[in-house]
Amino acid sequence: MFQQALRELNGSTADIEASALISTDGLMIASALPHGMDEDRIGAMSAALLSLGDRTARELTRGALSRVLIQGERGYVIMSSAGPEAVLTVLAKPNAKLGLIFLDIKRAAEALSQLV
Repeated sequence: MFQQALRELNGSTADIEASALISTDGLMIASALPHGMDEDRIGAMSAALLSLGDRTARELTRGALSRVLIQGERGYVIMSSAGPEAVLTVLAKPNAKLGLIFLDIKRAAEALSQLV
């Protein structure tokens, strides 16, 4: 069911290249990532970055964390909470329409949080 939800997310727009659902302690739950990506490393980094983003938002009085966004020259990495136990990580193209992707991620995260 996790894999199906990730495939649906990836298929929701051509701008999403890959996605993964990771436990908050960094273990890969399910992924739809390109071949050659180290799932263990991605899991650890995603969990750490979401935790750091959450702490930063609280310490700087910005309220509850919505997402962590990393922009590189080849695209975006977007991490969002999928309930209290998981992180949804999405890779998007550099010219992606972020508003639509954020909406798709929010819907997917809510659905995945019900499954975790």
